Amino acid sequence: MNSAVSQQVSGQVSGLDRRLNAYRDDLADVNLKGRVEAARFVDPVSMQVKVHFADVLDRPEEKGGLQTQFLYGHQVRMFDGKDGWAWVQGEDCGYVGYVREECLCASIDSPLAATHMVRAPRTFLYCEPDLVRPRTGYRSIGSRLTVTDTVTVRGTDYVILESGDAVIAKHVFPIGEWQTDPVAVAETLLHTPYLWGGNTGFGIDCSGLVLIANMACGQSVLRDSDMQAQSVGERIETDFTNLQRGDLVFWKAHVGIMTDRDHLLHANGNTMNVALERLDEAIERIGYLYGPPTLVRRPEQG
Repeated sequence: MNSAVSQQVSGQVSGLDRRLNAYRDDLADVNLKGRVEAARFVDPVSMQVKVHFADVLDRPEEKGGLQTQFLYGHQVRMFDGKDGWAWVQGEDCGYVGYVREECLCASIDSPLAATHMVRAPRTFLYCEPDLVRPRTGYRSIGSRLTVTDTVTVRGTDYVILESGDAVIAKHVFPIGEWQTDPVAVAETLLHTPYLWGGNTGFGIDCSGLVLIANMACGQSVLRDSDMQAQSVGERIETDFTNLQRGDLVFWKAHVGIMTDRDHLLHANGNTMNVALERLDEAIERIGYLYGPPTLVRRPEQG
């Protein structure tokens, strides 16, 4: 697991939160031995997401509740596999849940390390580096890709993946050359449809927007809004007149990102997409049903 996330799991957020710690009555992560009771403790197997994104459910059945999504090329730790379902934990955000086994491959089957991350909200794979050629798939913002070559065709630059597929070069960036402004990343997702548990360019929820925006900047944050409310940056006291770009405003089970002192960007169930609205109007509208904001946190700069 990412070290920053690991520290948050064991410290600021409840240490035995089942969303962040893999344990059941019959089976548990060997790293939790002595902290939880289980019939058996196992070492996880390193796996990798091999589909555009894998839905992570709260139980191993098709009607399970969507909790989050693991993106193409990201690593997971697999503890159990049964009846086509894998019980896993994401390396990036530490989230635990069930995904279809067909969505994963053993990390050893993909020996080349990921080199690039998708920066565009959505991008296409082409069968060859030519945008008029048939598409072979698509990838979401945040997906990790392995680039083996670059080529220019009729003035358009492409990267070539280990699979042989081509992607528009402007839609990716080298891992490590992180973007610098999470708010700017989040702004590219304006109008993306709202999806409970979503964190892709095809559908996203409020905390997923915070997660993806920080991921593109090389920052690890936890997945759900209650976790983020306890762990991102520092809490600030405010009357909501002195907020700045990047501040996170939290309600019970909701979070939004300030784009300036007056405007909030958030994925929400009112507009059913990622929307930009005045903070004072959002406070009034949301307060009717859910009360006022609970706190504001200011992420660390740089």
